[in-house]
Amino acid sequence: MKYDYEIAIVGAGAAGYAAAIYAGRSGARAAVFDRGVGGGLTTEAPKVENYPGFKSIGGMELMEKMKEHAAEYAEMRFGEEVTSLEVREDAIGITTTKGTYHVGAVILCTGTAHRKLGVKGEQEFAGKGVSYCATCDGFFFKGKKVAVVGGGSSAVIEAIFLRQIGIDVSVIHRRDELRAEKALEEEAKENGVRFIWNSVVEEILGKEMVEKLKIKNVKTGEVSMLEVDGVFVSIGEEPQNSLAKEIGVALDENGYIKVDGMQKTNVERVFAAGDVTGGVRQIITACAQGAKATLSSLPLVGKRSPY
Repeated sequence: MKYDYEIAIVGAGAAGYAAAIYAGRSGARAAVFDRGVGGGLTTEAPKVENYPGFKSIGGMELMEKMKEHAAEYAEMRFGEEVTSLEVREDAIGITTTKGTYHVGAVILCTGTAHRKLGVKGEQEFAGKGVSYCATCDGFFFKGKKVAVVGGGSSAVIEAIFLRQIGIDVSVIHRRDELRAEKALEEEAKENGVRFIWNSVVEEILGKEMVEKLKIKNVKTGEVSMLEVDGVFVSIGEEPQNSLAKEIGVALDENGYIKVDGMQKTNVERVFAAGDVTGGVRQIITACAQGAKATLSSLPLVGKRSPY
């Protein structure tokens, strides 16, 4: 069977880059499609301290290193979004914003997107004080006062980063303890990050820009106002599963793609890897899944795994 690419990888994050490396090294012609410039949400991480080989490295730098490595083994098609998939008997048809392709297997590494708060004022003030990325927008708030909403490791890492560049930071969390790593919690406290416990944001207010937050204590019901210049929302992510849904790929109750131990979905020739499959959603596990997905797909395109 003649394919435009033997393996098509949708999404250029850690999983996609690992899949590309293993494809090329196994002799498969592969392409990585991404609507942007690659890297996924990892590029927004101020620092990564749990990826072996790097005691501390910026998320952007780590992804650039992976991109450079992967580009040696597969074609990188950045700025080309996959808009639809068609499952055929002996191939998968791919339609993108730039063309159509006939491929032997598809690996969905579409990742996740930031979850929204869903409160009044959030959409109105997006880009006007409401942000989902501290490394992207933090420097605009230097010397000002902001709130970070969330209680996981990502939220605390963002709070520490913002505090270290000279911003007054309060973390708003709906519970009385964080879900973040204890080491991060201690670092946050040492850096002067304040915590507002058992509280949720009910509304974001302002005129042209964010000026204050309406906060409710979930235990007492007390409502108060917190004056801020900005708010960084870090309450988790949602799976980017539209392509999977379109072709009948099975999803779990939270919308993550169901896969077996070798990253196979219920649809023939379609595999998935990385955060879009749920689980612990770490860079290191995304890489492992990307590698497994490629190795699992090789027999479909007449290749033998070298491992």
